[in-house]
Amino acid sequence: MITLLRILMIPVLVVFFYLPYTWSNIACVIIFALAGATDWLDGYIARTMNSHSNFGAFLDPVADKLMVATSLVLLTQLHSRDYTATSILFTISAAVIIGREISISALREWLAKMGESSRLKVSPIGKLKTGFQMTAIGFLLYREPLWIINVSLIGELLLYIAAILTIWSMVNYIRAAWPAMRDTDSDVGVDADTISSSLSEKNEN
Repeated sequence: MITLLRILMIPVLVVFFYLPYTWSNIACVIIFALAGATDWLDGYIARTMNSHSNFGAFLDPVADKLMVATSLVLLTQLHSRDYTATSILFTISAAVIIGREISISALREWLAKMGESSRLKVSPIGKLKTGFQMTAIGFLLYREPLWIINVSLIGELLLYIAAILTIWSMVNYIRAAWPAMRDTDSDVGVDADTISSSLSEKNEN
């Protein structure tokens, strides 16, 4: 139920993002922070009460990725109104983060089908990336100066760092999965050679 609540927060975030009120940015930050808090709460309840389910295991990371992807799309739309180098860099960083989430999710699914899911474990770089990413999105959603602090600029810098860590962690994941991918390629090659040999023998007969 808590995971479903996080998913339901996504359209609420979109609505508040476009509201023409001075407090809408604060509301967006609160919604995003609540989503992160409910993620922690959901994991805490699952650990303490030992209440794990296959549906929850599937939906929990999906909810996180949907919230992050939606937030980045909204922020990219906000920052891409002018064709400056900063806007291009911001868009590329957001695309890298979203693309990495899709790619690694597909890689995890593939490894699970191959019985090699243990190869992809959460790395310290991945956790660090998540920390920078979530903090950056929170700052960018606020987007207004706080006293003399340029919150938006800090958020952009944190997002660029998160994008670099995203590439780093993705390379590490691919390196960890590469032996399984290479073995699969070898198996396919062996199977192809076997089929070719069989066809040749049949043609000769």
